[in-house]
Amino acid sequence: MSDTPLSKWLLPKFRRDIIGMRFALNVFIATTIVWYVLENIADTNPIWAIASMIAASDPQVTEAVRMFRSRIINVLVGCAVGLFFVILGGPTEWKLPLALAVTVLVSSYVIHIPTMWRQAPITAAIVIAAGLTAHSEMSAVEHGLHKVAEVLFGCFVGVLVSWTMARVWPLAKRTEAGP
Repeated sequence: MSDTPLSKWLLPKFRRDIIGMRFALNVFIATTIVWYVLENIADTNPIWAIASMIAASDPQVTEAVRMFRSRIINVLVGCAVGLFFVILGGPTEWKLPLALAVTVLVSSYVIHIPTMWRQAPITAAIVIAAGLTAHSEMSAVEHGLHKVAEVLFGCFVGVLVSWTMARVWPLAKRTEAGP
């Protein structure tokens, strides 16, 4: 195509569609892997892992790795704060809001990784919710760690599929003005 106004308009839209198709394929493959492994091998509900897989995936592998790193760090922060509050004492109505506020403060002012910073309080909520519904402190810790492991597994599969697809179906790097 020559350098006409039509080609300047059409090529970026086609490129964006290719990236969207590649992302859809990444999500399809990674969802299939996560669903099969967690449903058939681990015998658990894979929804948290699938949500994490999507959040840690990207058609551009460098972006997927950045999201993976940020998500993992914030998951670990949320898990640690959540477990601290689970172990701190019995279930009270103020435990969840207080723990989430503390998690946000730790993530914002100690960790300083703004990408995926919302993941820390989400993870803390998952861990604490397990503690509020469990019949014992040890059961709460076990259930919370199980959910965090699902999240980490989903993140790992998401970045692994993004990396593999980047090798199988390379895309041009994004530009500042690109999608």
